[in-house]
Amino acid sequence: MKFAIIGLGKMGLNLAKNASDNGIDVVAYDLNETAVQEANQYSEHITGVTTIDAMLSELPTPKIVWVMVPAGKATNSTIEMLSEKLTAGDILIDGGNSNYKDNLVQNEFLTEKGIKFFDAGTSGGMDGARNGGNFMVGGDDKAAWTVIEPIFAALAQEDGYLYTGKLGSGHYLKMIHNGIEYGMMQAIAEGFEILEASDFDYDYEAVAKLWNHGSVIRGWLMELAEEQFAKDPKLDAIAGRVQASGEGKWTIEESLDLAVPAPVIALSLMMRNRSLQDDTMTGKVVAALRNGFGGHDVTKSK
Repeated sequence: MKFAIIGLGKMGLNLAKNASDNGIDVVAYDLNETAVQEANQYSEHITGVTTIDAMLSELPTPKIVWVMVPAGKATNSTIEMLSEKLTAGDILIDGGNSNYKDNLVQNEFLTEKGIKFFDAGTSGGMDGARNGGNFMVGGDDKAAWTVIEPIFAALAQEDGYLYTGKLGSGHYLKMIHNGIEYGMMQAIAEGFEILEASDFDYDYEAVAKLWNHGSVIRGWLMELAEEQFAKDPKLDAIAGRVQASGEGKWTIEESLDLAVPAPVIALSLMMRNRSLQDDTMTGKVVAALRNGFGGHDVTKSK
C-alpha cells in the first residue's frame, strides 16, 4: 500500500509516521523542506519530496493523495491544483477541517474528471494522528472506498473509523462533532471558573485527576485538564483568549437552517468570542485544553 500526504504540519507528519509504523509506504510533501527532511529520515517507508510532480511520480496507479493542509483557501487551492494533475481513477482525500459545502462543489468538478473524492473528518488531535486516530469518511464511490479503507484501518484506533456514505457526510459529521466539543470544553471550563471564585482552595490538578477516575464526567478532556494544571496550577502563564476555527459556527448555522435548537453549542461559541475581549479562568481552561489535544497556540499572559 502506498499513498501521498500533502502537508506535514502537526497532523500530517504524525499521520505519515503512523502509516510508516504500520508498514504503509508514504510519499510526503510540504513546502517546508525541514518537515520533508524529518519525514524522509524517519523511516524507509517514507519518501520525502519537495515538488508535487515528484510526489506524483512516486505513486502507483491509481494514485492516492491525502491533503492535510489548513482548511479554507490553502486546501481549496490545493484541490484545484490536483484536479489538473490527477487523472481518471485516481483518489483524492481531503483530511482537513473543511466545510462540507466546499467539498460538495469540489466533488462536482472532480467527478467530471473521473477523480474519486473523499472527505475525511479527522479527530483525536496530534496524539491520535500519531498513535491511532478517529476518522469520519464520506465519498460517493464505494468501490474506491474499498481501495483506501486499509489506510484508515491502519491509522485509526480500534473501531476508530467509519465510512459515512455520500460525499460531504464525513466533514458534516466532523462539524457536528466539533460543535459538541465546544460545548463539552465550555462546561468543564465553567466548572473550574466557579471553583476559582469560591472560598475554597482547590488543587485543580488533583480535582481533574479525581473527576477522571470513576466520575460521570471522566474522559480525555479531563485528562488534558489534569496535564495542563500539572504544568501551570492556575494557568497563570496563558491568557484566556480562545479562537474559533470555524466548525462551531458552521454547526450553529446548520442548526438554524434546520430549525434544530442547539443553545449549548451556540453559547459556547459566544463565550469564545467573549474571551477575546477579557481574560477569564473559563477562557484559560478552554485555551489550555485546545493546546493539549491539538497543539493550538495559546496567548501568553503579559
